[in-house]
Amino acid sequence: MLPLLLVLLVVLALFGAGFAMKALWIVAGVLLVVWLLGFVMRRPVAGGGSGRWYRW
Repeated sequence: MLPLLLVLLVVLALFGAGFAMKALWIVAGVLLVVWLLGFVMRRPVAGGGSGRWYRW
């Protein structure tokens, strides 16, 4: 019984890790799109500034 429980625990851990990695890839893709849109949609600033939409 113990080996069966250990195998099920390993399967659940791997399933959880795979789901978390897929979710992180989706979040990274969304952030990349927002970052690229920031370059496309920035406005020119008087005085020759770069017109960044973020503060840092």
